[in-house]
Amino acid sequence: MKPYLFETAIFDMDGVITKTARVHAAAWKLVFDEYLRLREKRDKEPFREFTHQEDYLTYVDGKPRLKGIQSFLESRGIHLPAGNSDDAPEAETIYGLGNKKNAKFCGVLNTGGVEVYEPAVELIKKFRKAGIKVGVVSSSKNCEFVLQSAGVLDLFDTRVDGVIAEELGLKGKPDGDIFCTAVFNLSGMPGKSIVFEDAVSGVQAGQRSGFGLVVGVARSDNVEDLNKSGADVVVTRLDYLDLEWIQEWFSKKPPDLFKAWDKPEIIQEAYASFTSSRAKVSLNPVFMRTPKSVFDGKKKVTFFLDYDGTLTPIVARPDLAVLSAQMRDVLRRLCVKFKVAVVSGRMRDEVEKLVAIKEIVYAGSHGFDIRGAGIEMVEPKAKEAMPLVEKTLRTIKESLGDIPGMLIEEKKFSIAVHYRQVSIEADIAQIKRTVENAVAEEAGLRLIEGKKVFEILPAIDWNKGKAVQWIMKALNLSWEDNAIVYIGDDTTDEDAFRVLSSKGMGILVAESPRASAAHFCLSSPDEVEKLFERLLK
Repeated sequence: MKPYLFETAIFDMDGVITKTARVHAAAWKLVFDEYLRLREKRDKEPFREFTHQEDYLTYVDGKPRLKGIQSFLESRGIHLPAGNSDDAPEAETIYGLGNKKNAKFCGVLNTGGVEVYEPAVELIKKFRKAGIKVGVVSSSKNCEFVLQSAGVLDLFDTRVDGVIAEELGLKGKPDGDIFCTAVFNLSGMPGKSIVFEDAVSGVQAGQRSGFGLVVGVARSDNVEDLNKSGADVVVTRLDYLDLEWIQEWFSKKPPDLFKAWDKPEIIQEAYASFTSSRAKVSLNPVFMRTPKSVFDGKKKVTFFLDYDGTLTPIVARPDLAVLSAQMRDVLRRLCVKFKVAVVSGRMRDEVEKLVAIKEIVYAGSHGFDIRGAGIEMVEPKAKEAMPLVEKTLRTIKESLGDIPGMLIEEKKFSIAVHYRQVSIEADIAQIKRTVENAVAEEAGLRLIEGKKVFEILPAIDWNKGKAVQWIMKALNLSWEDNAIVYIGDDTTDEDAFRVLSSKGMGILVAESPRASAAHFCLSSPDEVEKLFERLLK
């Protein structure tokens, strides 16, 4: 067995590891029905009970306590003051209702104890035995108490719960802050990690943060809801998955786009191992779409495009990657019919000059710097990291000196060390050691290895996938009304492929097939141009 392609696994607690989701739901029902009865008696408001399907799963499940209360009450047209954290359970405030629910929840646990889902615990033990680091997340402030009561607290290498989230100022689900924090605590990256979630809001958080595999755990009749919210696969039991199946997922290679254009059997063959090896694994139906169905005119198409290796061939030096007259012409025509953005590792002003088409939105430095079509943004945390990047740049220059063929590209928010023209293996090994040591010495940096290049970036929860989502929001592009297509060729483009995996379309540009989160592949920038010409006709 080759080394595993995934490094970390993050489990939600309630409903995935422990059988406490039902206790939470029951406690919420007691609290809300009691409060709604009070309003009926006092204010003559018609009573409508709090239900599991319509209310708990929609407004409360998976969210931080206070946010869940507010969401449900607002759905009923009820607006209460926040109050204070020490409000009595009888107080008619958001905090008061939250404290009442907590009291009822803890009372049930103290009486009946905590049960676990044994298949989940067994999978966690297999991960640990294989050297995969495991984290647990929860919106609950009772997470540590629950895990301790269940006897499984020691199984986790990190825990990010409601208490820790409040201390760090993390956003709750469907934002991915708690998942990403757990992964970073384990020195991992979302793209090489798995999320296990039973709540729609948690699945959305994993999908938005570009996790390599998002597993929906259907503890009720909600397979379709979990798929729609972004789960890559949905299972009813975690013993339907094993490490070999997950390794296969991370090893999957996308089929050729033109060969699969209107041939679902080619796509089905590509995913056969995921749909047939486990009869009770539900694969997200988005993976089974043909390219033709994406471009059928039912949705508006928006293209996000990498530059080097996608619009231009990979060349010996970055300054030689000049857009051809034919590609610029087809891009101009493409902009008339579709929205287009270029998301590049190059600095934004540089790629903007290279493409020189004003209708395009440009995202440079891997999405840290965005401008075009009336929108503009520089990622604040990337800006804060600039002094650290400059310090590391000086260190690398001093350590490496002037190795023949090496090129160090200064990108303001990041550093690229190119070794395509370095011919001596010992020099390449020295470059690799130097950049790895430089990143290891600074907690605020991360390293990505691309095509004959080492990229040093700030260790923040931002990448090309996040940039795509920011641009979509800024341009009011919804997943429901738009077909979002991302075309790229390198490691950093995988973050965007993963964000699009269960909703849009990722297209990898590669001379030969390789493992990728993209749906389809093209062999060269010439084939990218061929795709554009086909769509324009």
